[in-house]
Amino acid sequence: MAIFSIEIADADIARVLNAVSANYNRPETVQNPNWTDLDTPETLENPETKAMFANRMVRQFLAEHVIAYEKRIAKEQAEQNVNTSVSINDPAIGL
Repeated sequence: MAIFSIEIADADIARVLNAVSANYNRPETVQNPNWTDLDTPETLENPETKAMFANRMVRQFLAEHVIAYEKRIAKEQAEQNVNTSVSINDPAIGL
């Protein structure tokens, strides 16, 4: 399997992770699955770090682009293979 990697300058890591997290609406907190009463918090800090989230969003972005491209190519090929000649006659007038 191939590895695709990018390099981000140390000074820009926080900026990139914050921007991706904000642009893709990463929540800072998530619902606590064990929340039942006032003894446990209703929400918890998001266990998916900003780095994990950004990595997932980049993978999702790439996958969505592959899918969109392949669908477009398949549609174009299907359209090229469609028989568009149609013969329709009206027997009442001999045409």
